[in-house]
Amino acid sequence: MSFRLALILVLSIFYPAVPTWADFQAGMTAHDSEDYATALREWQPLAEQGDALAQYQMGLLYHKGRGVPQDDVQARKWYGKAAVQGQAKAQFSLGTLYFNGEGGPKDYQQALRWLRRAADQGMPLAQTKLAIMYDYGEGVPKDKVQAYKWLTLAAKHGDKSAPLLLASLDKEMTEARIAKAKKLASEWEPKGP
Repeated sequence: MSFRLALILVLSIFYPAVPTWADFQAGMTAHDSEDYATALREWQPLAEQGDALAQYQMGLLYHKGRGVPQDDVQARKWYGKAAVQGQAKAQFSLGTLYFNGEGGPKDYQQALRWLRRAADQGMPLAQTKLAIMYDYGEGVPKDKVQAYKWLTLAAKHGDKSAPLLLASLDKEMTEARIAKAKKLASEWEPKGP
C-alpha cells in the first residue's frame, strides 16, 4: 500500500470526527457565554446523531430551561439517551429526575438503577445520593452499612458534603458496623459504563 493511499484512509477515518468535535466545542463556547440558542443549534444535530455528550447537554438545557422552555420530560428523554451509552453525568441526572419525580412520577427503582451506574463509575455526587437512599430506605431497604460505604467513597472522590454526612452516621453506628462499611469501601472497584 502506498503512503498516499494509507494517508487517505487514515484521514477518511478521522475527518468526520473533526467537524463533530468542533461543533460540540462551538456549543460549549456559546453555552459558557450564555448564548443558549447557539448552543442548542450546535448540539441538537449531534445529539440526534447519537453523540452521548451532546445528548447530556441537551438534557441539561431542557432541565434548566436554557435556550428552550424548561421541560423535564425532554430532559429525561435526552439524559436517558446519553445514560444508556454510559455517560455518568447523564446517569446521575436521570436518576435524580426519577428520584425527585421530575418529568414524570417518582420511581425509586429507576433512580436506584441510574444512580448506581453513575456511582459505580466513581461519580461522587451519585455515591452520596445512593448513600442517602440507603440511609433513609428510599427505594432500597434501609442499610446504614451501605450508606456509610457509599459516603466513604464519595468523600474519597471529592464530594464536600460526604464528610459531614459521615460524621452524622458515625453517631448512629457501632464500631463493628463502621469497620464493615470501611472494608466494603476499600474493596470497591470502579466499573465501566
